[in-house]
Amino acid sequence: MNTLPRLTRTRASDSVLDMLRDGILASTFRPGQRLDVKALADQLGVSPTPVKDAINRLAAEGLIEIRPRSGTFVAEITPEMVGEIFEIRRALECLAAEAAVARLTPELLEAFTDLARQLERPVTSEAERMRHEQANVALHMLIVESSGNQRLMEIYRSLNAHLTIARIHSRRRPEAHRLEQELQEHRAMLDALQQRDAPRLVQVLGDHIRRAGHDLVEDVLHAREKEQA
Repeated sequence: MNTLPRLTRTRASDSVLDMLRDGILASTFRPGQRLDVKALADQLGVSPTPVKDAINRLAAEGLIEIRPRSGTFVAEITPEMVGEIFEIRRALECLAAEAAVARLTPELLEAFTDLARQLERPVTSEAERMRHEQANVALHMLIVESSGNQRLMEIYRSLNAHLTIARIHSRRRPEAHRLEQELQEHRAMLDALQQRDAPRLVQVLGDHIRRAGHDLVEDVLHAREKEQA
């Protein structure tokens, strides 16, 4: 049984959703794991109602699967799903990039530059890999946030949740050639931003996301083969 903190009734309706989502993203609940509504409610110290509501909302996000006559399960991540998500992500980020260039300020450019520099640091340990992933996510999120499009940001964040799960459960040590390729792609993105060249930014960003998607699909396939071996 997973151990979860109890919640006060006054914050239950706002907190159960975040608690379950965080648990999925942190691997407290693993893909394919069955979720017992009553057991979760008892552990959290709330009634089943806010738990059911949170599960329905997470099901709408695709993080939970409700199977009739079978139960409720954490969604499993397939290579096909990862590929589809990256296609949508590429479209969203490229759209955001066009708007971001038009809204670029010296402060935003400085933030992009700082993140790009963080991504140039060597990755030789697990802690460094974690910091690298966080900076990478922050860089792409900054592109989306810089668009100023709230709806786009909401959709993008829901997609990122699935990709976070995929990365967690297919994690391999970064290969040197991948890191070098990523480094060159980020440099090209930063250069396009500095030149305020929207068409070039869209092109290099789109190529970068397409390549990253292909790599993650490979990693998910590798993890699946390893589990089945």
